[in-house]
Amino acid sequence: MGFGAKLGLLFIAVAVGFFFAPIAESAVASIDLGSESLKVAVVNLKPGQSPISIAINEMSKRKSPSIVAFHSGNRLLGEEAAGIAARYPDKVFSQVRDMIGKPYGHVKSFLDSQYLPFDLVEDARGSVGIRVDSGGPVYSPEELLAMVLSYAMGLAESHAKVPVKDVVISVPPYFGQAERKGVVQAAQLAGINVLALINEHAGAALQYGIDKDFSNESRHVIIYDMGASSTYAALVYFSAYNTKEFGKTVSVNQFQVKDVRWSPELGGQTMEFRLVEYFADEFNKQLGNGVDVRKSPKAMAKLKKQVKRTKEILSANTVAPISVESLYDDVDFRSTISREKFEELCADLWEQSLVPVKEVLKHSGLKMDEIYAVELIGGATRVPKLQAMLQEFLGRKDLDKHLDADEAIALGASLHAANLSDGIKLNRKLGMVDGSSYGFLLEFDGPEFSNDEKIDLQLVPRMKKLPSKMFRSIKHSKDFEVSLSYENANDLPLGTSSTKFAQFFISGLTEASEKYSTRNISAPIKASLHFSLSRSAIISLDRAEAVIEITEWVEVPKKNVTVDTNSTNTLNSSSEASPESSSFDSNGNSSAEGDAKNSKSAAEEQPNTEVTTEKVLKKKTFRVPLKVVDKFTGSGKVLSKDSFSEAKLRLEVLDKKDAERRRTAELKNNLEEYIYSTREKLEDSSELATVSTEQEMQSFGEKLSEAQDWLYTDGEDASASEFKERLDSLKAIGDPIFFRLSELKERPVACEYARIYLDELQKIVSNWEKNKSWLPKDRIDEVLMEAEKVKTWLDEKETLQKGTPSTDAPAFTSSEVYVKVSKLQDKVASVNRIPKPKPKIEKPPKEESQNKENTTDSSNSTSEKESASEEQSTSQSDQSTKEAEAKPNNTGDEIADSHDEL
Repeated sequence: MGFGAKLGLLFIAVAVGFFFAPIAESAVASIDLGSESLKVAVVNLKPGQSPISIAINEMSKRKSPSIVAFHSGNRLLGEEAAGIAARYPDKVFSQVRDMIGKPYGHVKSFLDSQYLPFDLVEDARGSVGIRVDSGGPVYSPEELLAMVLSYAMGLAESHAKVPVKDVVISVPPYFGQAERKGVVQAAQLAGINVLALINEHAGAALQYGIDKDFSNESRHVIIYDMGASSTYAALVYFSAYNTKEFGKTVSVNQFQVKDVRWSPELGGQTMEFRLVEYFADEFNKQLGNGVDVRKSPKAMAKLKKQVKRTKEILSANTVAPISVESLYDDVDFRSTISREKFEELCADLWEQSLVPVKEVLKHSGLKMDEIYAVELIGGATRVPKLQAMLQEFLGRKDLDKHLDADEAIALGASLHAANLSDGIKLNRKLGMVDGSSYGFLLEFDGPEFSNDEKIDLQLVPRMKKLPSKMFRSIKHSKDFEVSLSYENANDLPLGTSSTKFAQFFISGLTEASEKYSTRNISAPIKASLHFSLSRSAIISLDRAEAVIEITEWVEVPKKNVTVDTNSTNTLNSSSEASPESSSFDSNGNSSAEGDAKNSKSAAEEQPNTEVTTEKVLKKKTFRVPLKVVDKFTGSGKVLSKDSFSEAKLRLEVLDKKDAERRRTAELKNNLEEYIYSTREKLEDSSELATVSTEQEMQSFGEKLSEAQDWLYTDGEDASASEFKERLDSLKAIGDPIFFRLSELKERPVACEYARIYLDELQKIVSNWEKNKSWLPKDRIDEVLMEAEKVKTWLDEKETLQKGTPSTDAPAFTSSEVYVKVSKLQDKVASVNRIPKPKPKIEKPPKEESQNKENTTDSSNSTSEKESASEEQSTSQSDQSTKEAEAKPNNTGDEIADSHDEL
């Protein structure tokens, strides 16, 4: 088997290959979480829907802005937030993902370079906090990201039509421990169960390999991704191995991520800001008077929005316009730029874009002709100059674009979610082996450590398989500290200034050492630390324990045989063990002790032996749990338990407020729609005059006008209950009128239907009497009586309705008619289902034996035998007569009757 089988594989299903279990409906989702936008893919078990699909947002778009805004006391998410970004740039918060786990200084510098005027404060961790209004609440990046993730899950549930709680979230490969823990904690704040974080390149590799066959050819593929804020290249090895399934040999595809390299600050935004700076300079020259448009956040927000469109146009055209109305001080800005000028502005970026590919090739040792394909994903890879640079460097005429540049990661991550969730049976397999993007070192520190013992030890090498477990032991007898750090100080996560990202104090070792110090300790005391590297590439110290080995002399039973002196000597010599020669098994028990136990059993079975004792050397191992206290501080630390609880409560309050706002908006829309649609009916429908008085119509019209006036004045800030109260009061007047109008049309149709059925019922009864003579007469009479009741009721109601004005409530309704007919139809159907009884067939009596046994005694005379013979003859004659009477006459009618019954 291949490498994947040995490393332990994940099995992923192709979209069309799911088996839907006939249990409760369920769905899982994936979120491709980007700096600017997000994509949501849903794996849905609901029949009638595509197994895997991209969820669309409220604007029917497949990509949604990953931003959150606070305006006029309301929280806005996604498209709603994007709609006010240009007008209120200080209230719309983007780049939330890239604030996670970063120190205040780095985030402040980054946002300033993006011309984002957020009100930032430094929190107790040294991380950033965002104040949403002057004097308002301060939110952590984890809270803002939780809002974005909650919005994404809302899209998933709206698309799936069932609750979705389990999700896989994609993150860039360069995300370090602080970022990954922060994303998971943000999801927990949103009430989302994260099945795993998946590296973006692994999600793309799943999507690339799921529908291909590698049984005849393995291949190396480079996945090149340039998104909004970063660029990376991943080397992925695709192959296949054979395995047995149900007695058959099948080929299973697999892939392993061999390496990944990145440029975390080079992306589509970098190119856009070259254009932003260029156009800002041009506008400043146009405006003159020393004005710098960069100092106006609102103007820069407008300019950035239009520049994004201009860059997209340049990907397909050689020249692109830009137009911004009232850019600054009510001055419009209009200009154009050529693709050539754009490429000149980004001249230094094109060479930088090749760095990740060059590093992957350099560290892998592969030559260019050993790379099967270079697959492009990410929106920025659509830039023609970037593609030309890659083609030139790779020496290829064409680049590979088999994957959807925007959705490949989301779709691949959803396959991973399907694999990790319960209740989905998979029948298409693809082995997945991803690795840690960083290597980790372990360092021990404490008062009793020598300088040699403080040397860093490698705990996790780079590209270590996910997930993995490992442990390290150290000979020590005092409490100590242990820290985790990144292996390469020159390759740290973005914004990280120190290699150390975790620090723990291990206590209880000193106490354990003192407790066992009086015992015969056979080996130095050890501290054993157990670590795990999760599927999300998050490393954790799971537990610590002291390992203490003690060796003691103990007395155990010894077998001595006294019957035969020679035999006894032989047995003694084989069973005794000196302290020097005793050996130990894997559990720390000496072999001599085991022999002694056997000797004891033998002694119990043999009455002619006497039991004595002997001393043997016995080893015991004690494992004492140690206490682990997290001592790490700094911007990379996750929210404390108290901070998490406070954040959770704040988010719940916002969620309830949002739900009430949506309900209010829905009821307001319902009221507005009812007013306009009803006024239109009053104006266009002449039939309403037949079912309502002129006074009633006039009063209703006045009520509608009053409600409309209120809606656009005092009703602007009304509550949900007020909108509902207004709508209910209008419906209380309008519904009876429209009901009378609908009954005016529907009631005659129902009556006609009833009378037609009553006529047909007479034919049904006649057919019963002719062809189903077995039907009980009382049941038929019951149907006829019920039909007569319906007819009488209908005659009475129609007579009553003729005398009822059309402006009054109807004497009866169409629904009442249908109910009466339906009940009658049920009775008819129950009688019609009565089966024809089977005919009674007389069974012939049992034949008497033609040869009765003669019980005549041997001394009987010949006359007695003759008499018995006569009696027997008479009996046989009678029997023949009875049989003839029992047989039916084989007439044609009887045969026909028998056939009908069959």
